[in-house]
Amino acid sequence: MTPNSPAPPAPGSVPGSGRGAASGSGSGPGTGPVPGPGRGAGPGRRSFLASTAVAAAAAAGGVPLLAACGGGAREQRKDGATSGRDAAGILPAYVPQEIVKPDIPARNGSSAGFTTAVPPERLRTSVPRRLGRGGTVRIMAPLWGSPPPGGNAWYRAMDEAIGVTTRWQNQDGNTYDEKLGAVLASSGIPDVVVVPGWNLTGRIPGAVNAKFADLGPYLSGDRVKEYPNLAAVPTDAWQRAIFGGALRGIPMPASYVVNIVPYYRQDLFEERGYEVPGSAGEFLAWAKEATSAKAKVWACDDMKWTAFHAFGVLPGSDRALWWNTVDGRLVNRVETEEYLEALEWVRKLYAANVVHPDARAQNQGDAGNRFTSGQVLVYNNDLSHWYTKSVEQAGQNPDFRMGGMDVFGHDGSAPRLFAQQPANMFTFVSEKAPEPVVRDFLAVADFCAAPYGTKERLLTDYGVAGVHHTLSGGMPVKNDTGHLQVTGAFDLVGDPAPYLAHPDRPDLVEAQVEWQQRMGAHTVKTPFYGLTVTEPSRWANLADDFEQLEDDVVRGRKKIGDVQQAVSEWRSRGGDRLRDWYRGLLDDTGSAAN
Repeated sequence: MTPNSPAPPAPGSVPGSGRGAASGSGSGPGTGPVPGPGRGAGPGRRSFLASTAVAAAAAAGGVPLLAACGGGAREQRKDGATSGRDAAGILPAYVPQEIVKPDIPARNGSSAGFTTAVPPERLRTSVPRRLGRGGTVRIMAPLWGSPPPGGNAWYRAMDEAIGVTTRWQNQDGNTYDEKLGAVLASSGIPDVVVVPGWNLTGRIPGAVNAKFADLGPYLSGDRVKEYPNLAAVPTDAWQRAIFGGALRGIPMPASYVVNIVPYYRQDLFEERGYEVPGSAGEFLAWAKEATSAKAKVWACDDMKWTAFHAFGVLPGSDRALWWNTVDGRLVNRVETEEYLEALEWVRKLYAANVVHPDARAQNQGDAGNRFTSGQVLVYNNDLSHWYTKSVEQAGQNPDFRMGGMDVFGHDGSAPRLFAQQPANMFTFVSEKAPEPVVRDFLAVADFCAAPYGTKERLLTDYGVAGVHHTLSGGMPVKNDTGHLQVTGAFDLVGDPAPYLAHPDRPDLVEAQVEWQQRMGAHTVKTPFYGLTVTEPSRWANLADDFEQLEDDVVRGRKKIGDVQQAVSEWRSRGGDRLRDWYRGLLDDTGSAAN
């Protein structure tokens, strides 16, 4: 897994958006797309263009990766990023809207929080007229779980409301990188393609620049006002959608606050008289006390993600965020003492045998299940787990309570946290799509970006009343048909500003948003925050081996010295030249952080 990426979404869940994970929604047990772990980060290891074999075949087998659309300068990969004055003429105007006032306003980069349901009779309309022109749009998107049958009642209702016929090409989210790579290496690209941010590595950004349309003529400046819900998407998210000097993507907005929470069994901590640790040293001491292999109880699962935050390591979720300015010089995360210290601390946890054995084995069992069963008392994962695990256990273990530790500074001081990217999933339109198809897709995206408290949001999340959901206590509750048909599809192609809404568990909304706000108070933005950077292809895979090396070091299979050697090799193989390239990029374009 990438260092700041949560586990892959659970079967049947929906990966990240303004409504999931760090910015999730849902109105109760079984009442909507249960936010899966992965909204805003990504499953699996970073792959480039499906696999090395596919990429090599695409580039060397007579079908050049960036030349499937014909010849000319249009297909040349454009390295770098766009910000400052250059971006100002590209970005859509920002026209915020507040259909329903949030119970907990967004602060310090957090999501907004809604703790109360909006009765159906008070739902507002955010799309007063159908913007679709009656055409057909083919959409390829990842899906975690079983795809619903084509032409089902939800698809038909959405198509009718939008005025567009959608044809979904849902692909297994767990192997989506392979399908995505194969499609981008071909000439048979669908009208619309969803690309998770964790797949934007290697050669894929170059393919995005070459094969997807510039949406600026439809959305830049005041043009976006034709699509009011898209106009309310925060500017930071749109900045991330600039690829190769053009506005190519529809972004899925997300909170920029770290979304990995160190969860602890609050019920068991109170029962056993444990104090919540406030430093790396306190955590290790507590872990030794709390572990009893004989009783099959271990203090924690793998804590690498939390360690990176506690020791102030630069984010690992986006390669551009690996760089920060220190005393006027750009430094990469793998070169820092904090990086080594975080790995050493996790290595000590493993060496002390306070980590569950299945975590050492990797890819064995499920950390969340070990946590809910009481085999581990602490684990770290996506913010969405606070809701999903609490609701899951409510009927099984009434005494179950989970809390979220504030990320501590390793020495007990306040943490030094770095902002994540404000969008990490994008939807693109094929450059071959004619204007009517582009406009029909924008109608889909605008409808799906409807905010909380609207009829459009209810239909997108819960389907048709009486067919897919019923009301219970004023809140929509999915029935069996709803669970089968209303799965992650439409919500991947458009989303509002990030929010959390669990009216059935307002206590959890408060816990999630307030945690974000406390962590946001200690969060700073690095120079490449908000930018989508296309690295030169010769260095695109330079750092691919570090993730595996990290996992080997903390488990005792490799040593810290091996990391230092790898860093030295990284520098000599191109890291120093890549630093110079990023320095030139920063000098040329400026930073998007503010």
